[in-house]
Amino acid sequence: MHPDIQTWQQALPHGITLSCRACGEPGRPVLLFLHGFPEGAWVWDPLLLHFSKPENGGYRCVAPNLRGYERSSAPQDVKAYRAKHLVQDIVALIALESGPAPLAALIAHDWGGAVAWSLANQHPERLRQLVIVNSPHPGPFLRALQHDPAQQAASAYMNFLVQPDAAAQLAANDFERLFGFLTGQDRSLQSLTAQTAKAPAHWLTPAVKAQYREVWQHGLQGGLNYYRASPLRPATATDPGASAVQIPPEALRIEVPTLVLWAQDDVALLPCLTEGLDAHVPTMKLVPIEQATHWVVHEQAERVITEIADFLQPQAARPPQ
Repeated sequence: MHPDIQTWQQALPHGITLSCRACGEPGRPVLLFLHGFPEGAWVWDPLLLHFSKPENGGYRCVAPNLRGYERSSAPQDVKAYRAKHLVQDIVALIALESGPAPLAALIAHDWGGAVAWSLANQHPERLRQLVIVNSPHPGPFLRALQHDPAQQAASAYMNFLVQPDAAAQLAANDFERLFGFLTGQDRSLQSLTAQTAKAPAHWLTPAVKAQYREVWQHGLQGGLNYYRASPLRPATATDPGASAVQIPPEALRIEVPTLVLWAQDDVALLPCLTEGLDAHVPTMKLVPIEQATHWVVHEQAERVITEIADFLQPQAARPPQ
């Protein structure tokens, strides 16, 4: 691990502990990074190192392992992974890291983005800006799961991940299927393999694999419980999924300035999920990223950093709080 990155167990007032990584001086404006499935806080390390440097804003950069991941608390009850509890964790962490000041930005990918969309809707005063990387806003996502056959097919893997034995299947043979999930080589998770197989995952080096194993060996069920706790998945013969869901318009509104980065070759979350987003997020910059998959933070870290830096620049000029 890089010597500039601190790691610690952060106890929260409501009894949850989050295993955290951070870079940069406490007391500086805070960037908070939220990872997705099946990743961990470590995926943000290049961004923590970059944005904590004085010449890049000198931010305090913090990345927790979300509830259920790595050494963070992993309650067994599936209901403990509902959005309100996940948001509560991050609001508590913001209070500890940023005090009364809002975050300079909340930056999130995949399931971390689901938490971030909810937090930005419910607690807009806690962040100045929002950055979303390939994580569907619940409005377009619900519409697509209800009416778009292509996205319904692309999301079919969710119905595997909610099965009782999914964790055991993914962990077997040194996490063979979970690595297949990352590379698009697992043929049984069809929706994730349709396009990704056209280019090998050069980013998945032995060192990166070792970092994934380090997170996964603490258990997979916590991460899978996010899928089990959410109704936003394709309907099946035995599970109404998204077909039974309605979301009130006020729960979809995002008032903070938002940057949306969308890798165009994500086979699980199609570009259609950015259509109509401006109806819910009036102050939005949408940046499509070509020749990148769901794992764009690995594949094109420099591009992601550049886009975020351009978005943050108006604030970076502000004097320290």
